[in-house]
Amino acid sequence: MIKTILRRLAPLFILIVFIGLAMLLMSTKETPEQKEDTEVLTIVDVMTVKPQTVSLNLPSYGVVNPKYKTQLVTEVKGRLQSISDHFVAGGMVTAGEKLAVIEPSDYEADLMQAEAALAQAKAMLDEEIARGEVAKIEFKDFENGVAPELGLRIPQLKKEQANVKSAQAALARAQRNLERTVIRAPFDGIIKERIVDLGQYVTLGTILGELYDVNTAEIRLPLTNNDLAYLESVDNPDTHVTLSASLAGKDISWQGKIIRSENMIDEQNRMVYLVAEVVDPYLIKQQTTDQLPLKYGSFVNAVIKGRTVDGIVKLPRHVVRNEQVAVVKDDNTIEMRKVKIVKTDIDHVYIKDSFIAGERISVTNVANLSDKQKVKILGESDEATPENDISNDAVSAKATQETHSGTGEL
Repeated sequence: MIKTILRRLAPLFILIVFIGLAMLLMSTKETPEQKEDTEVLTIVDVMTVKPQTVSLNLPSYGVVNPKYKTQLVTEVKGRLQSISDHFVAGGMVTAGEKLAVIEPSDYEADLMQAEAALAQAKAMLDEEIARGEVAKIEFKDFENGVAPELGLRIPQLKKEQANVKSAQAALARAQRNLERTVIRAPFDGIIKERIVDLGQYVTLGTILGELYDVNTAEIRLPLTNNDLAYLESVDNPDTHVTLSASLAGKDISWQGKIIRSENMIDEQNRMVYLVAEVVDPYLIKQQTTDQLPLKYGSFVNAVIKGRTVDGIVKLPRHVVRNEQVAVVKDDNTIEMRKVKIVKTDIDHVYIKDSFIAGERISVTNVANLSDKQKVKILGESDEATPENDISNDAVSAKATQETHSGTGEL
C-alpha cells in the first residue's frame, strides 16, 4: 500500500525538485550588459566634381543613300545587240562607259538618207544661187523702177536655204539617234539592278536598269527641334559628323559633313532632318587597307559635333532625379541640390553652374537619400561603427564586400 502511494507521488516530487532548481538559477543569474543604441548609416559611393570643356555632341542615326541615282531609259527602239559584262547588279562603271547596244542598222540607214537629202538640198541651193545671178544680169538694164524680187528669184533662193536647214536638222537628228543606240553611264556609279536581257526588243522609254552615283553618299539624320540649339549654326550647319557601323565583324567609322537642313518638321515623328555627306564612300579614288567602303543601304549611327561649352559637369544619368543631385558635404550629410541641366543623352547628364570644383556627389541611387541625412562614404574607415550597424540597402553586395576588405570592419 505504501509502495503504491510512493510510486504515484514520485512524479510530483520530481516536478517540485525541478521547480526549485529553476528558481535557484533565476535568482543567481547576472543582468546582461546594456549597449547603447547606435545610429544606422547608409553607405554611399561618391565622385569629385571636375568641371570641363565638352562638345555637346548629338547622337542620331540613318540609312546611307546615293546623292544621285538615275534610271537608264532607252531613247530609241530596237533589239538589244550586246550588253556589257559590268551591266549587272553591283557592277562598277565609269562615266561614259558603254553598257548596252541597240541594233544600229536602221539608224545607220536613216543617217545615210539624211546625208543624201542634205547633199541634194545643197545642190538645189547652189543651182538657185546661179539662177539668181543670171536674173540679175537679165534685169541689169531694167528701166521701169526696181526689179521685182520674183524676177530676181529671191523667194526661190530663200526656199532652197530653208530646205538646206531642214536637211541639216534631219541629219543631226539621225546622228543623235544613231548615238543613242549605245547606252552609256552618265556618271561613275554602281548598278543597282538590270531589268532587260540580251536580244530583248525595247521601245522608246523602256527602263533598262538603275544606276547609283558612287562619288557622294548622303544620310538623313533625324533630330528633335530642341537639339538644333546645340549646333554651332542652325541656318548653315556646316559641321562634322562621325558615322559608325559594324561591318565584317569590325566597328568601322567614317567622317562626313552636315551640308544642309531640310528646314521642315516631319508630320509623323515631329523630327527635323539634317543631311550628312560622305565623299567617295566606295573608296574608288583612295584605296586604304584599314578602311571598308560605306555601302549604300547600310544603317549607321551618327554623332554630330555640337557646340563647345565650358564649365560642364558630366554625370551618370541615374545620379539625377527630378533635377536634383545628392551632394555630400564635409560633415558627411546629404544636400539635395537642384541643378541646371544643359543636355541629356542615353547615358549622361550635362550640368552647368550648379557645383563648385572639388565637391563630392553621391553616385548611389538618390531615391534612398534625403536632405540632411547622415551617410558613410564607401571606403572610409570608421572604427566607432560596430559591425552590422550600417544599412546596406543603398549599395550592392559587391560594394559591401569591398568595404570589408578595405577597412577590415563595418
